[in-house]
Amino acid sequence: MQIITPNFILTPDKLLENLSIAFDKTIHKIAPLEELTKEFPNAKVTTLQKNSLLLPGLINAHVHIEFSANKTELSYGDFINWLYSVIENREELINGCESECMQKAIDEMLACGITTFGAISSHAMDLEVCAKAPQNVVFFNELIGSQATMADALFADFKARLDASKAVKREGFTPAIAIHSPYSVHPILIKKAVEIAKHEKLKLTAHFMESEAERQWLDENEGDFKEFFEKLLKQNYAVSDSKEFLDHFNGFSTLLTHVVKANQEELQTLSSNKHTVVHCPISNRLLGNPTLNIKELNDNNIRWIVATDGLSSNYKLDLFEEMKMSLFMHSNAPLVKFAEALIKGVTIHAAEALGINAGAIAEGKNADMIVLDLDKEPNHELALHLILHRYNISKIYINGKIIN
Repeated sequence: MQIITPNFILTPDKLLENLSIAFDKTIHKIAPLEELTKEFPNAKVTTLQKNSLLLPGLINAHVHIEFSANKTELSYGDFINWLYSVIENREELINGCESECMQKAIDEMLACGITTFGAISSHAMDLEVCAKAPQNVVFFNELIGSQATMADALFADFKARLDASKAVKREGFTPAIAIHSPYSVHPILIKKAVEIAKHEKLKLTAHFMESEAERQWLDENEGDFKEFFEKLLKQNYAVSDSKEFLDHFNGFSTLLTHVVKANQEELQTLSSNKHTVVHCPISNRLLGNPTLNIKELNDNNIRWIVATDGLSSNYKLDLFEEMKMSLFMHSNAPLVKFAEALIKGVTIHAAEALGINAGAIAEGKNADMIVLDLDKEPNHELALHLILHRYNISKIYINGKIIN
């Protein structure tokens, strides 16, 4: 048992002052130090410096570790041009990102206070580094392939990767399933994968409505994807429309990433099924896609969270940077309230979406915590200041163990 005494503690809804926390793997009690030392007389006590702030470790629910080698190889500014550049440079990027490269990305996230991440894994090249990562990991084995003739082989490969991830036995590592997108996965494959997720109660995620190209292709079999699919896959129609795709997830809450081109009917479907939208503002901007309409999500009672996506469409894996970009992109949102919502989008709401016992400094929650060194006492605009100013992270705890 340990006791930590910061100046301030940020809970989901309020700021606490002059209280201490007793914890091992989980948080046992939040109370005055004198009370905790009497109840836990053998606990190690750590008293933090002036203006120290304890808050939950950050949660990055959507990141592609395997593509961490990209810096200048891929083309930005237009989604289809970016996609062609991914295909053109795919082998170089994958072969150029071995364990050291992927470990660097994981270390970068840790240094930015990310204590849990959701790894979207296309090839399982990142399985070993994710299994050994200090962070908690939800490991999403991704299924992709729109050609029916290849369905059996693609599913066998997916199942082998999923089984390999299930063989990892360590605290904080959770196997899960990702469906790439409605345009890139055949319905036969989606149905089989979702059945596994439902039967084994595995978390599900998918990219959905990321671009205008996707919107036009699914609705009309037209647009920028028409040439793309005809040229590369000899395919002249979409394998699913958006309704057919979303129907697969009915009754099973799923994390849907991007969702910048969703229509009102789709938003109602997301709301009724309690799906979560994963907001990746930097990725959307770099790929020439629209800004997510968060007001529409709020109006439809849809939970949204914030993630970095991968270095194939970002320049760093830093949730503080991601929140800052979102803060400025949504210029009509009430500033302080939106900042507070962003903080929840990388803590408690992200934890709820991933189904993990973290994301809050509260009794019974896992002791995933970070300590920030503030310049002065916080005020009612604390959430805004956390996003605007890059405060030093002096301590990181994951499952109660100090990491640095």
